Amino acid sequence: MKRAGFLLFAVAPVLVTATVYFATPEHTATADAKGPASVSRKAREKDSANAERKADGEVADAPPGLAAPDRKELAQEIVASAENSTLKWHEAYAYVEDIGDGQGYTAGIIGFCTGTHDLLTLVERYTEEHPDNGLARFLPALRKVDGTDSHEGLDPGFPAAWRREAALAAFREAQDHERDSVYFDPAVRLAKLDGLGTLGQFIYYDAMVMHGPGTSADGFYGLRERAVREANLPSEGGDEKAYLDIFLDIRREAMKAKDPQRDTTRIDTAQRQFLHDGNLDLHTPLRWKVYGETYRVP
Repeated sequence: MKRAGFLLFAVAPVLVTATVYFATPEHTATADAKGPASVSRKAREKDSANAERKADGEVADAPPGLAAPDRKELAQEIVASAENSTLKWHEAYAYVEDIGDGQGYTAGIIGFCTGTHDLLTLVERYTEEHPDNGLARFLPALRKVDGTDSHEGLDPGFPAAWRREAALAAFREAQDHERDSVYFDPAVRLAKLDGLGTLGQFIYYDAMVMHGPGTSADGFYGLRERAVREANLPSEGGDEKAYLDIFLDIRREAMKAKDPQRDTTRIDTAQRQFLHDGNLDLHTPLRWKVYGETYRVP
């Protein structure tokens, strides 16, 4: 997956600058002033807060969609077919392997990677709650290899340590929490605001998992921005099927741009098939292919 922290890094400098500016003594009067700049800033903050509350209300009023327990279970199965070549996603907590994609070790239920920051973030957060865990000793090495495909400091013990830790309920729960807070919940929320049904919510989620929540051209938010420029969102009166077709085109193009030989069957013979069948609610039974293997959910 892509670097999960990119979106946060993009806005952090602005937040830090603002905090430092208004916290220093010489700017106390400016921060407390009722001048035009202060009024304008407060108005923008109020508008943003109101918009956020309105969005929360819209999401709360929408049907559960992919967030319904049975649909969420189905989503994990479809993702696992592409990430782990199995429908038994519960068995993937202990999965760890370098699949040769230039992202180091891929591990866990949605393919956290040592080269893309999200595996490091997972282990850091887990270690905050469980300091004596079996992966904590690899944190210096994980920080060093972050952003590379290197195994320096990880071999030979890291894969075995990951598998042992995955036997613990606490580490499985940590993987679930990271999946939901970084990938599943933001993807489903935005899809609902965009007027997408259950299939569209899954398409966003799978894209978030694979491309990461980044704002770059090949990150999830970058891909969505390109799609919005080419087609109206259903929430704006656009045709849902047409919009999703364009989003999948753009996503496939991004995958091939990175590696012309990359397998894109998770789009071509899975999500695209559901879309062409008109299954916008992702009803079962489902049949799809990934990497040439056929999967079925009754």
